[in-house]
Amino acid sequence: MVNIRYLFRVIMIIGISILITACSNEAGDSESSSDQANVNTEEKSSQENSSVSSGTGDGAVSDDSGSQEDASSQNGKVSDVNRKIIYTANLRIEVKNYKKAVNDIQNQVADRGGYIVESNMHGGSEDSSTNGQLTARIPQEQFREFVQLVEDGSSEVLESSISGQDVTEEYVDLESRLKSKRVVEKRLLSFMEQAKKTKDLLTISDDLAKVQGEIEEITGRMNYLENKADLATVTIHIQEKNVTISSINKEDLNTWEKTKQQFMESINILISAFSSLFVFFIGNLPVLIILGAVGLAIFFIIKRRKRSNRE
Repeated sequence: MVNIRYLFRVIMIIGISILITACSNEAGDSESSSDQANVNTEEKSSQENSSVSSGTGDGAVSDDSGSQEDASSQNGKVSDVNRKIIYTANLRIEVKNYKKAVNDIQNQVADRGGYIVESNMHGGSEDSSTNGQLTARIPQEQFREFVQLVEDGSSEVLESSISGQDVTEEYVDLESRLKSKRVVEKRLLSFMEQAKKTKDLLTISDDLAKVQGEIEEITGRMNYLENKADLATVTIHIQEKNVTISSINKEDLNTWEKTKQQFMESINILISAFSSLFVFFIGNLPVLIILGAVGLAIFFIIKRRKRSNRE
C-alpha cells in the first residue's frame, strides 16, 4: 500500500509539472508574438514619420507615382471631358464712320456679356482718317457670331484670322496634380497634429508650406486656362475711309452756285481795276498835270513851226 501511494504521488507531481511547463511555454510564445507585433508597428510608424518629415522619402515617391497613374488614367479620358480651347481672332476692317463703328462694337460686346480689354485711337484731323484698335473678350459660345457681325457691319474686311489652342490635356494634368497635392497636404496636417517634438513640427511645417505653394501655383494656372477658354479674345483694327467732296468739286456739281461765284469774281475784278486806276490818277495828279502842260507846250511849238515853214 505504501509503495502504490508513493508512486501515485510521484506520477501526479510529474503530470502537474508537465502541465505547468506547457502553459508557461504557451504564455511566453504569445507574449513574444505580441511584442514582435508591437515592434513591427512601431517600426512602421517610425518609417512613416521619417518619410513624411524628410519630404523626399518613400511616401513622396508613392505620391508621385500615384499622381502619374492618375494623370495617365485621366489623359486616357480626355475625349470624355469637355475640351478647353483658347480661341483668338484678329480682324482688320474699314468703316465709313469710326465713332459709330466703335459704339456699335461696344454695344455688341456688352449685349453678349463680354467686356473691352483695350481701346485706343489716333488721327482724326480734317486731312487724315481716324484709325484705332479695340480688344474685346467674348464668351466662347457667342464668339463666331460676334466676329461675323463685326465683319458684316464694316465697309470692307481687309484681314480676318481665327486660331485655337487646345489646352485640355494640360488642364487634366493640372487637376491630377492638384488632387495628389491635396492628399499630401491633408496627410501633413494630420502628422502636424500628432507631432510632439519642436523639430518635427518645424520640418512638417516647412513641407506643408512648400506643398501649399505648389497648390496655389496649380490653382492659378487652372484659373487662367479656364478664363482664356471661357472667353475668347478678339482684336479689331479699325480704319476709317470717309470719302469727302472738296469745295471745288461741290461748285462743279452746282451750276447756279458756280455762276454766282463767277459773277461776283468779275465784279470784284472790275471794281479792283477801277479802284487801281482811280488811285493811280489821283495819286499821280501833280505829275500828270506837269506832263500835260509840257506836252501842250511842245504841241503848240511844233504847230507854229509847221505854219512858219508853210508861209
